[in-house]
Amino acid sequence: MARLDRYLLRTVFISILACMSLITATASPDSKPFVIPELKSWEPLEGNFHFEGKPVICIPAKDTSLFNIAKMFSDDWETMFGTRLQVRSRKGDIIFTIEEDAHLGKEGYRITISDDITVSAPTPAGIFWATRTLLQIADGTGGKSLPKGVITDWPDYAIRGFMMDCGRKYIPMDYLRDLIRIMAYYKMNTLQVHLNDNGFKQYFGQDWGKTYAAFRLESEYFPGLAAQDGFYTKEEFIDFQREAAGMYVEIIPEIDVPAHSLALTRYRPETGSKEYGMDHLDLFKEETYSFVDSLFTEYLGGSEPVFIGPKVHIGTDEYSNKDKEVVEKFRAFTDHYIRLVESFGKQAVVWGALTHADGHTPVKSENVLMNAWYNGYADPKDMVEQGYRLISIPDGYVYIVPAAGYYYDFLNERFLYESWTPAHVGETVFEERDPSIAGGMFAVWNDHAGNGISVKDIHYRLFSPMQTLSVKMWTGENTSMTYDEFDKARKNTAEAPGINVNGRIGDTTGRVLFMEKVRPGQKMPYNEIGYDYTVSFTIEGRDEMPGTELFRSDNAVFYLSDPISGMLGFARDGYLNTFRYRIREGEKAEITISGDSKSTTLTVNGKVIDRLDIEKRWYDEGKSTMYYVRTLVFPLKTAGDFKSRITGLEIRNH
Repeated sequence: MARLDRYLLRTVFISILACMSLITATASPDSKPFVIPELKSWEPLEGNFHFEGKPVICIPAKDTSLFNIAKMFSDDWETMFGTRLQVRSRKGDIIFTIEEDAHLGKEGYRITISDDITVSAPTPAGIFWATRTLLQIADGTGGKSLPKGVITDWPDYAIRGFMMDCGRKYIPMDYLRDLIRIMAYYKMNTLQVHLNDNGFKQYFGQDWGKTYAAFRLESEYFPGLAAQDGFYTKEEFIDFQREAAGMYVEIIPEIDVPAHSLALTRYRPETGSKEYGMDHLDLFKEETYSFVDSLFTEYLGGSEPVFIGPKVHIGTDEYSNKDKEVVEKFRAFTDHYIRLVESFGKQAVVWGALTHADGHTPVKSENVLMNAWYNGYADPKDMVEQGYRLISIPDGYVYIVPAAGYYYDFLNERFLYESWTPAHVGETVFEERDPSIAGGMFAVWNDHAGNGISVKDIHYRLFSPMQTLSVKMWTGENTSMTYDEFDKARKNTAEAPGINVNGRIGDTTGRVLFMEKVRPGQKMPYNEIGYDYTVSFTIEGRDEMPGTELFRSDNAVFYLSDPISGMLGFARDGYLNTFRYRIREGEKAEITISGDSKSTTLTVNGKVIDRLDIEKRWYDEGKSTMYYVRTLVFPLKTAGDFKSRITGLEIRNH
């Protein structure tokens, strides 16, 4: 990660561009269906196709890939609309067919909606993306009909992706599986999983031995390497990659070396650099290479490798360039692991660092992809001249670092929609669809380990940009809607079929649930409610044991009596937060909990008792600060085993 000074320069640059922008967008044709990302071409016809009598999806006999797509389409249709589409190989109402069409490329498709629906594409991937389009259009009518017309659609960029830092914060596999479904719904086809990293030592007493570090993948070669607070087994990671591939989302696993490697040097202290810091591998020791070689080989080798996709990321960012000798060693290290990955039949991906580490030692560039994240570390034009293809992921535009106080807490989506495409690599601008730009990504970096951020908070920050940037990576610069039109139109778009990570209940403000009484152990009609909400109820208090729950979901618990102090409070993501209030025997009170993306507030009998907002904490003798977040997506799935009487439960959106 680049630091604050680089971020400030980019923020100023973005502000100037936004103010000077003279970009205008033509109005969207009234008849053009709203889809994210926007359709390239729509030719309207008269009338509508109506889904009556459970239409049949027709696919060519023995075409397994199209059968699987049709089944997923039918499953998703049933999830969204409650009816199931039949899948057969004889004549049907919806026809899937593979047809060569050079204009559509590898992922484009054509849909003709008339008295029947014909979906054609050069590849199964195009057919799958077409089904995402059909689902989104049909969602506007509750699955009852589609407007007749001809859709021709294709992406401007081959790689349309997102990177999640799972190293500094454990991201549960259940969420990653939801994430790939969301990505697929918006035709985002690449997820880079950052598997190891560490915190900054100034938040841990300037002691590498105490600094948080984690490696997130099970290792049989090196038992105990995987983080005890959360890791992925080999089996579940393989299944995850297969599931993603089934939805045409590629997983790029990343083992970040030789910097950001404290989890590795803690396991093998002899591989750590005493000169440059223990988060740096020592590039001058043979033990380092034998260790890292074995680690990559564990996941790439054998008849059933753990990394099953075509690409593997080897890291290579932000190593010290203190002197010439270490620069040349870094370049040799990078070249070594590019070639090691390639020896297993994979394409290597690296972070851009070779301007920062400019030297004479050759580093292979042919068929190597480079994340172009900061032009001071890797000058984009120079990297292209050297032979690298770039994934545009400029830090000053598309880096989210939750509640850090630098980079973005929430991306500037208006600027991105109006002024950015993957051709804009920081301040360097290529021609649109320049073949040297493989595509684009955005990223979440969980730099501040231990800052209270939840997976829900992370999702809240990334979901809206996922929609916006899917447009810019698929449709490119030729959007027909203004940002305000787009932003308004997308408000009621689902996250994905059956997915509601944000905990949205309905699409309007006001009351969404009222219950006269809540019984202990009762199953509730909703799992949770997300920002912004209030939960109100009347309580007649009884003597509750510490740890007594009011409500629980799969992601959080709200306590009537927290396990430590017996106060009202909540737990999620391993963090316990308590209010300065205790329910007492015989007490009758009106309780309201309100939550948004920055705070959780307790009101009792109309008086605010405690507001758990973002708390500024000081470290390193006051030289460093961290913002600690105390938010809650309120759990509602199941009522706890309490003795108190709970009446008049009211849930409201705000």
